[in-house]
Amino acid sequence: MNYAQLLFPDFSLIAIGWLLCRYTALDRKVWDQVESLVYYFLFPTLLFYSIIRSPLDFGATSGLLTAGVGVGLAGIALSYALPHLPWLGAHIDRRDHAASAQIAFRFNSFICLALAERLAGAEGLLLIAVLIGVCVPMFNIAAVWPMARHAQSGFARQLVRNPLIIATLLGLIGNLLGLTVPQWLAPTLTRIGAASLALGLLAAGAGMQFASLGRGKVLAVSVLSIRHLILPLVGWGLARLLRLDATQAAVLMAFAAVPTASSAYVLAARMGYNGPYVAGLVTLSTLLGMASIPFALALPR
Repeated sequence: MNYAQLLFPDFSLIAIGWLLCRYTALDRKVWDQVESLVYYFLFPTLLFYSIIRSPLDFGATSGLLTAGVGVGLAGIALSYALPHLPWLGAHIDRRDHAASAQIAFRFNSFICLALAERLAGAEGLLLIAVLIGVCVPMFNIAAVWPMARHAQSGFARQLVRNPLIIATLLGLIGNLLGLTVPQWLAPTLTRIGAASLALGLLAAGAGMQFASLGRGKVLAVSVLSIRHLILPLVGWGLARLLRLDATQAAVLMAFAAVPTASSAYVLAARMGYNGPYVAGLVTLSTLLGMASIPFALALPR
């Protein structure tokens, strides 16, 4: 499997966004509006449709769900702990950490879906759909918490106002109730999803400033190490501990090693944090995925 080819579309869109913002008339004023469109409409629609379109079979995938949630909780705990570690805390800006903690545990759903299909066909798609349905709401809440807490803006108020969380929770509730999207509406929602991915990545590139990464190297190395080294190892250990079958183990390892969510930049920017810094982390995570995915899938099972 050619992982560089799989990740190239994401990386190329980020690069195009960066070039457009800096060398054309499509400057920051344009991209601020694009970010709002993605954050308030396109991404919520995508998340809702991604979760509701595939029935969630919790019984048949309980081991995989346990392992996936375990990987996520490990990433959340490790990323939250970074400022409190005595040998790292003094070198980490607390505000940048609040915006960047999400990089360590969130995941790119589109790359997950593509990998799962290539690894295990229709069964892989169903398995990753279950993981997405359960983990996306949990991860989005965990992403908002540090930013709401640091800004002292009220966690509950941020949750009820956050369109990404509202969409994922509505999608999960609809799925559990057995609701489905009408067939005639599915093509429209699919195209909205494709637009959200493309515009989200272009906006991340437009907001990217590599100079900001230089001021937070310790934080950048820490969250990216969690995302691309520690979590694959945690996933490998849980797959062996829970004795997952070969297909479930492969899907879990892909889930544990993919790049972070492209919407991380939009969430941080819309909540008033250092968007350019987070955009740089998204870009680096996309590049590191070309190493972490084959590393994770090569671990013995």
